[in-house]
Amino acid sequence: MGRERKRRETTRALISLARQATASDGLHGFTIEELCERAGISRRTFFNYFASKEDAVLGFALHHDSTEADERFVARRGAPPTGEISATLLIDLAALYEERWATLEVDRAAVQELMAATEREPKLIPHMIQRHQQDEAKDAALVARREGLAPHDPRARAAAQMIGHVARIAMPASLDPDHPRPFAEVLEEQLGIASEIFRAQSSASLPHSPGKHE
Repeated sequence: MGRERKRRETTRALISLARQATASDGLHGFTIEELCERAGISRRTFFNYFASKEDAVLGFALHHDSTEADERFVARRGAPPTGEISATLLIDLAALYEERWATLEVDRAAVQELMAATEREPKLIPHMIQRHQQDEAKDAALVARREGLAPHDPRARAAAQMIGHVARIAMPASLDPDHPRPFAEVLEEQLGIASEIFRAQSSASLPHSPGKHE
């Protein structure tokens, strides 16, 4: 427990220092070695936490515990026939996002530091979008494995995209300075709204699902 707490604290410290340095001097205005010196760690240790300076600024840490969370998500599946979507897929995927968010321990100050860094270095935004796309593709593959679907089944991609979009709505709402709310609460509320909209649509009006005949 102590080791994991230290890892989270070091991760947060590196992210904060990287964002402050970027906002002040630009992405090329400091080196990884200088960042490590400020954090009191070695260069080798830095790469146990982040793959690059850009990832440190954007907060994309190398989470060694992510595999355990992913496997818990897979294990939550019931026992529908292989190739059929389980009834709790979106709920369980939302729970996985909640678990990931809890480990990040994001607060408004961290978001403000990120905004200041990206304002100084706008080229970080395409990198952020690319990483989100990569993570979304990984989640789609994870869904496909859990549900016993083909690797490129469009239903797996749609599930990852839907929950990813709902999570992106929940993030700023949970950090509202006037009415802050737990991320999990906002995410579940938004998922409920989305589910209500889908239920309100007539099944006869929905387009054909290609996954049924693949």
